Amino acid sequence: MKKKSSWFHGLMAFLILNVLWFLASLWLKQDMLPSPLKVYQHLFQMNVTKMSLHVYNSFIRLFWGMLLAVFIGFFVGLLMGRSEKWNKLLDPIVYLTYPIPKIALLPIIMLLFGLGNQSKIILILLIVVFPVILSVRDGIKGIPESYFKQLKVLGASNWQLFKLITLPAGLASILSAIRVALGTAIAILFFTEVYGTQYGLGYFIMDAWGRLDYLDMYSGILILSAVSFVLFLLIDKVEARLLKWRQYT
Repeated sequence: MKKKSSWFHGLMAFLILNVLWFLASLWLKQDMLPSPLKVYQHLFQMNVTKMSLHVYNSFIRLFWGMLLAVFIGFFVGLLMGRSEKWNKLLDPIVYLTYPIPKIALLPIIMLLFGLGNQSKIILILLIVVFPVILSVRDGIKGIPESYFKQLKVLGASNWQLFKLITLPAGLASILSAIRVALGTAIAILFFTEVYGTQYGLGYFIMDAWGRLDYLDMYSGILILSAVSFVLFLLIDKVEARLLKWRQYT
């Protein structure tokens, strides 16, 4: 029942947004805001092969940026959460570099790594890695020390302590951080794809805007929104699969 209810609410939200969009298009009566019916009709008439290339390139950049951020963020957060020595060493570095607006580093990153995928992946990595580090560190620090002591008394090894206590707490923190950072990462990806590439949803949308092809532009926005929505659903699925213990707490 809960799953059906969530799907129903999602469908209702989708319909309400489209109704508001349709009413706005009727009110404005300009080509810059076509009706959703025209956009959906155009969307299904687009070249599937070409759009697949744009979606694939955007997904690959986002995937590698997020994956590297998760690996680096988890291990740095783990060190800071379980070792006071490492926490004192790394904490000032994290707090000094975290507030820097990463988008301001884009010219430097492009000078060092070029205009290709590498610079875009690195920028996404820099956006996501700090929330992951801090979330994992705080999640692990929040584990009561009594949990470790009780398992040690029962003869648990360091690996068992990590597997049974530290890893679940770290995974929960990672997924929460990714959910928060994903929206920002997608926005940054959109911005970076304007430079040095001919493939990617960001490039496609801005190119359509430059050509005043509003049907292409809105179709690209819908596809980017759909990709983002699917990624959020995947995070929920991964969370439900890896953190089954949450339903019993």
